[in-house]
Amino acid sequence: MRPSGRAADQLRTISLEPNASKYAEGSCLARFGDTHVLCTASIDEKVPGFLRNTGKGWVTAEYGMLPRSTHTRTDREAARGKQSGRTQEIQRLIGRSLRSVTNLKAMGEIQIKIDCDVLLADGGTRTASITGGYVALYLAFQKLVDRGVLPAVPLTDQVAAVSCGIFQDEAVLDLDYAEDSNAQADANFVLTAKDLIVEVQGTAEDHPFSQGQLLELMGLARKGVAELAVLQRRALGLAD
Repeated sequence: MRPSGRAADQLRTISLEPNASKYAEGSCLARFGDTHVLCTASIDEKVPGFLRNTGKGWVTAEYGMLPRSTHTRTDREAARGKQSGRTQEIQRLIGRSLRSVTNLKAMGEIQIKIDCDVLLADGGTRTASITGGYVALYLAFQKLVDRGVLPAVPLTDQVAAVSCGIFQDEAVLDLDYAEDSNAQADANFVLTAKDLIVEVQGTAEDHPFSQGQLLELMGLARKGVAELAVLQRRALGLAD
């Protein structure tokens, strides 16, 4: 029995609330159980220096956790003067994931910055950030289409992410903190709605796991991402 009482292949209660921020061009409040992440997308008319005069755009991301998003207060990284390695790794993952389904050439020389701020953390903050970040990015692109800046939303697919792991010798989907902190192995899967792989991060926490177990986790992830893709489309008002 999982601590939450969920079935092995069951996601937490998921909510993707679009337009959660009044001022951002695109936004989504992603709730994966007790993990809540506010994802905002901001349009910038300037691209990074390495893309100037190339005709290509850029999508980048920043990630951060509020001081009381966890059981104890954590100092703001700005107060410490630098980001942790974990923060840098996560925000690069978010950026890579969203760029993987973006036609950068079709954007023109426009940059969209995705900010993912963790309001409440109970495991899976990076996967919630990617899933909600896609919704925010789509809405920002739609804003550019509505303004006549772009002829169409330059996204080639949907992208979402979910964690899976081996908990008490069983493969389970969408780990919460109670499971993640005691998992024998855990992995994050970033997949597209067309069932393509963007990135897989897997680690044995207790003892090595087999190829068969990895494939079992992949099967759970594919099921979970397919369900998340439906929720993304519903949040965006698109047909299933």
